Amino acid sequence: MKPQISGGGTSAGTALAFVAGFVDAAAFIALTGLFTAHVTGNFVLIGAELIASSTGVLAKLLALPVFMGAVAGARILALLLQRREADPLPWLLALEAALLAGFGVCGTLWAPLDAPDGAPALTVGMLAVAAMGVQNAIGRLSLGHLAPTTVMTVSVSQAVIDATDLALRTSGNPAQTRARLLRVLPAIAAFAVGALCGAFGIAHLAFGSVVLPIMVLVGLFTLVAMAPAEANAAT
Repeated sequence: MKPQISGGGTSAGTALAFVAGFVDAAAFIALTGLFTAHVTGNFVLIGAELIASSTGVLAKLLALPVFMGAVAGARILALLLQRREADPLPWLLALEAALLAGFGVCGTLWAPLDAPDGAPALTVGMLAVAAMGVQNAIGRLSLGHLAPTTVMTVSVSQAVIDATDLALRTSGNPAQTRARLLRVLPAIAAFAVGALCGAFGIAHLAFGSVVLPIMVLVGLFTLVAMAPAEANAAT
């Protein structure tokens, strides 16, 4: 049984969207334009940088296979835990927090990361990419009923369509449309706030600012871990 998180899971989706926005913006600024949550965006940057003969191409080439490996690893871990009748969600949250801790610690120890394709920068960047890969897996494996938390393009499009239908009264089911709109809006807003916090955080506190998204994940882990105990106490 999946744990019940307050707000029907909306709070978890909002918190994870904040984490993704924070990490994506922080890594983009600190690591020469590397996307960690929206990894396919790196393909556009690869083309631009090849034309400009700049650096940072290797990190962007590695991002997708590392991302895929993290998703596969999360899936394998979830399957192993499910065989033991354990809920994968808290373990996946802990894994993401550990990867982000590695991102922050390594970034702090090895700063300044002057060479975008050097081993230190690649290691730091791929830790962030792996963390976002795990978060994407969480969204599919444990929180599939929620709006996406890492890429907002589809959510923004759906929100605009729903808002337009409600405004024009063309929705066949206004209640359902309104509920869907209210489900995606918090994630969109949280991602935007997270991106702003990540940009200002990395600019003023460097990699020490990564403590904030880690604390958010620790808070989610605590809520999820407490949920089964509360359910048992209720029975």
